[in-house]
Amino acid sequence: MEVPENLLYTQEHEWVRVDGKKAVVGVTQFAQEQLGDIVFVELPEVGTLIEQESPFGVVESVKTVSDLYAPVSGTVTASNKDLEAHPEQVNSEPYGNGWIIEIEIADEKELEKLMSPDDYINQCEKEQG
Repeated sequence: MEVPENLLYTQEHEWVRVDGKKAVVGVTQFAQEQLGDIVFVELPEVGTLIEQESPFGVVESVKTVSDLYAPVSGTVTASNKDLEAHPEQVNSEPYGNGWIIEIEIADEKELEKLMSPDDYINQCEKEQG
């Protein structure tokens, strides 16, 4: 299981790459493996205000539909429109071209609630039982 060291993670299996006041968000390799083949991603519009731990979109796979949860509060500054035509990028490149949104972070203190790579690995191991 790939868990990049330069990212932060949520309990709902989103990853966050922080760059100054911006955060790029996607779903983890663990999540996409659990979901199976992604067939649709519902993206929020640029300018949408989102709140930490609140749903901001949906990922639909051949197995299930799953909400995406905001890792931090802020304003959506970009969404990955390539996913509309190529949702499978979430499976093939979860930490690259499969990114979902970029957020302008409203409160950097919220980042303290996110998990380190080691903590995330521990959570995934517990879930796998």
